[in-house]
Amino acid sequence: MSGPALDALPPLREVLSEHGLLADKRFGQHFLLDLNLTRKIARLAGPLADALVIEVGPGPGGLTRALLAEGAARVVAIERDPRFIPLLEEIQAVSDGRLVLVQADALRVDEAALAVEHGPGLRPLIVANLPYNVATPLLIHWLTGPFRPAAMVLMFQKEVADRIAAPPGADAYGRLSVLAQATADARVAMTLPARAFTPPPKVDSAVVVLIPRADAPAGPRLAALERVTAAAFGQRRKMLRSSLKPIGGEALCRAAGVDPGARAETIDIAGFLRLADQLTS
Repeated sequence: MSGPALDALPPLREVLSEHGLLADKRFGQHFLLDLNLTRKIARLAGPLADALVIEVGPGPGGLTRALLAEGAARVVAIERDPRFIPLLEEIQAVSDGRLVLVQADALRVDEAALAVEHGPGLRPLIVANLPYNVATPLLIHWLTGPFRPAAMVLMFQKEVADRIAAPPGADAYGRLSVLAQATADARVAMTLPARAFTPPPKVDSAVVVLIPRADAPAGPRLAALERVTAAAFGQRRKMLRSSLKPIGGEALCRAAGVDPGARAETIDIAGFLRLADQLTS
């Protein structure tokens, strides 16, 4: 749990004011400064005593503090904006060696190498209040890349969170829904109003918990799923016989047991996986 030195850190608003820092729209920054809320988010990841937590975009460190306070064995915070490194170093100084700072672009980081270097034997997790402008590319990178965390607890704009967890037939159901749910069990665990952030964004946010599936598609099967969903949802108002025509169209659908007259938003995850399997057969 948190030690007295961590508890003695000044409030985040005070720290930001002292350093004269404001959110930078270029990086999609919106700060969550309420430590009660950040601790709730940290607890969604489960017990942290045996965990290496990778956090992306810590900013002034609200969630970073919460993860340490909740007992994370090690936190690796990846921050691109150099303005926040001094603030994070203040947290690092009272973290009993549990906080590692990496100044880098998260889209270019090798998470598996970080886990081996800083937390061998620990359970790897990703917990982050993601910068809005890179949230979706990062999620797809983690869902389809070689790094396999035990769980991910991620904050998105609510619209994106709804797309991740949407069932077939819902307005929000799309390519992101299929990729997320084929590779992980996904649920929206918490919604936060815009007023909870500084500065308030124009939309509400939501926290999604993703637990990677043991039977998640990988290798050529995953590549085929990405190809099928790109074609199907790239022309989502068309019937599959038309939208999938470049990769097999009606014949592919019939081989997979999928109605070629259906539209992409009505096909469930199992249907898309059968299409992917036929594409690789």
